[in-house]
Amino acid sequence: MTPQEDEKKYQIGLSLINGVGDIVGKKLFAHFGSAKAIFKANKNSLEKIDGIGKVLIDAILNADVLKRAEYELQFINKENIQHFFYGDKNYPFRLKQCIDSPLNLFYKGDIDWGNDKFISIVGTRKASNFAKQFTDVLIKGLAPYNPVIVSGLAYGIDIEAHKAALKYGLKTIAVFAHGLDRVYPDAHTKYANQITANGCLLTEFLSGTTSIQQNFVKRNRIVAGLSQVTIVVESPTKGGSLITADIANSYDREVFAVPGFPSEVGSKGCNYLIKTQQAILLESAEDIVKAMNWDLESKEIQQQLFTELTKNEQAIMELLSEKEMHIDAIAEHLQWGFSKVANELLQAEFNGLIISLPGKIYKKCIF
Repeated sequence: MTPQEDEKKYQIGLSLINGVGDIVGKKLFAHFGSAKAIFKANKNSLEKIDGIGKVLIDAILNADVLKRAEYELQFINKENIQHFFYGDKNYPFRLKQCIDSPLNLFYKGDIDWGNDKFISIVGTRKASNFAKQFTDVLIKGLAPYNPVIVSGLAYGIDIEAHKAALKYGLKTIAVFAHGLDRVYPDAHTKYANQITANGCLLTEFLSGTTSIQQNFVKRNRIVAGLSQVTIVVESPTKGGSLITADIANSYDREVFAVPGFPSEVGSKGCNYLIKTQQAILLESAEDIVKAMNWDLESKEIQQQLFTELTKNEQAIMELLSEKEMHIDAIAEHLQWGFSKVANELLQAEFNGLIISLPGKIYKKCIF
């Protein structure tokens, strides 16, 4: 075993000691400089650390976890799984800023952790057709800016976010509430395989760990911590999505929510977040672009976009390039009948190219 692998064994073992959670583990690491040094420390040196009492000192001195840690190290090597420890230079930088970020992370796949555009998209498992379509249109609108889409591979909004990211050529991260020796739910195994080839599967949990309820809450803090912004597309008043939004707010990250009809149960959570100023109202990808100050060259984006548009879509986009216009003015300028212009505008809006304003006014989305 190389010195690097030996240290990894101790890093994994550190999180297995009873009483050593994320915060205490970081305090110990900051004091001793390596995970191995923590295990080799004597009672006197441990007693010098504030907040480390007798029970925890005994747990560290008598820890019998290295065999399990060595087994995990063999597992990740066999399965081509990568490992981060909190002290590593390449540990995801936004997550590292969070006080309760995991000591250890394991991931399978390939991702540019230096990408500064990570967006978490979450929502109910019982997503409406509108919410599914909105997720697709939103990610299509964000695609020119090349963000990494983060979610949890669950039914509903999570899987729709992953699917849209794959559809539009974006990297995506699926954060698990269990070990990387399984996929939950089983029905999403094929998507997990696609994500491994176009992003990564990520977890803090060792192999053999099952997806018990408390692990989903821990998973949610990773989803929130990785990204500069969290988007709640659809959610009732109770559920994991609102927990994720609350965690993101506690990390001082931007939270957006998509409004819905007050009578819809699936919209009540998002409406509550907006009403209580815990989230910013989200209508289109343009809202994210403005809030995040993404400054891609508009000409380059337009050139990329225009190669994919129909002639009618190009005509509409060129007309709306400088100002908002009423539907009648659009029909007059393009010399189209009302039925044609209405259909073309509806399709352009559905594709995330334009947005409609009150009074049948239309404006181009920012790309």
